[in-house]
Amino acid sequence: MSEQWEVIFPIIIIGLIVIAVAVLFTFIPVMLWISALAAGVKVSIFTLVGMRLRRVVPSRVINPLIKAHKAGIDVTTNQLESHFLAGGNVDRVVNALIAAQRANIELSFERCAAIDLAGRDVLEAVQMSVNPKVIETPFIAGISMDGIEVKAKARITVRANIDRLVGGAGEDTVIARVGEGVVSTIGSSEDHKKVLENPDSISHNVLNRGLDAGTAFEILSIDIADVDIGKNIGAILQTDQAEADKNIAQAKAEERRAMAVAQEQEMVAKVQEMRAKVVEAEAEVPQALAEALRSGHMGVMDYMNYKNINADTDMRDSIGKLTDTDNEEDENRS
Repeated sequence: MSEQWEVIFPIIIIGLIVIAVAVLFTFIPVMLWISALAAGVKVSIFTLVGMRLRRVVPSRVINPLIKAHKAGIDVTTNQLESHFLAGGNVDRVVNALIAAQRANIELSFERCAAIDLAGRDVLEAVQMSVNPKVIETPFIAGISMDGIEVKAKARITVRANIDRLVGGAGEDTVIARVGEGVVSTIGSSEDHKKVLENPDSISHNVLNRGLDAGTAFEILSIDIADVDIGKNIGAILQTDQAEADKNIAQAKAEERRAMAVAQEQEMVAKVQEMRAKVVEAEAEVPQALAEALRSGHMGVMDYMNYKNINADTDMRDSIGKLTDTDNEEDENRS
């Protein structure tokens, strides 16, 4: 039994040593420490252990530190580690510092870290400072004084302004301001032909407005890429106004017609009322005659003369109607 234990004990000791070494190399990035020493970056093994305890990935700090040291940029481990703990991208910040140094752009680590923490791509900003970016606007429609719609498309060449990246407005603001300037310039033109003949007047007018104030960019140039003619807005407005005036006139005419019809009906009602009064008065005539005969104010001969006069009047009316009818027939025949 003792012989077996003497054989197993060394194996257990070796296994424990292997496990301890594996745990040590897992918790302590010895290879990363060796790489830093080989690159001339002085980092103690206790600093790497402290990063592990502070839940900082050592490679996310040491590798950018080596890169910065090789590029001649003076940054410390504490600066990179604090930026990592703040949620920043350490590698992108170091790359931006190297790009700025190569392009002779003055950029400190504090400003670069602030830009990165503000949510902007600081490396892209540095690259844009060296290589300006072209922003193309959609077609912007404006109406000249003669009522013709003019559509213009502009290309804006901008360069990142490092000093205004934090708190500065973005591309959408620049496009909106340029669109406002294009609309204002077209609207102040007396004739749309002048805009077509000289489209660079738009770019000069817009560029002189200082539209990059308060933005994260510096506008280098504004070029008009395309100019098109749209609708005749003035004619459309006049047509719409004429149609509206016609509808108003028709409504007023309909109102007058309705009033005339109502007045006509009112007159018809009055005529019927007067006729009713005449019939009522005529109905009283026989009663008046009877009363006159009874009272002796009218004799029998007077009544007979009255009847003769009525008969004579009716006869003359009949003759007159027949004469009028004959004359109309003669006229129709002729």
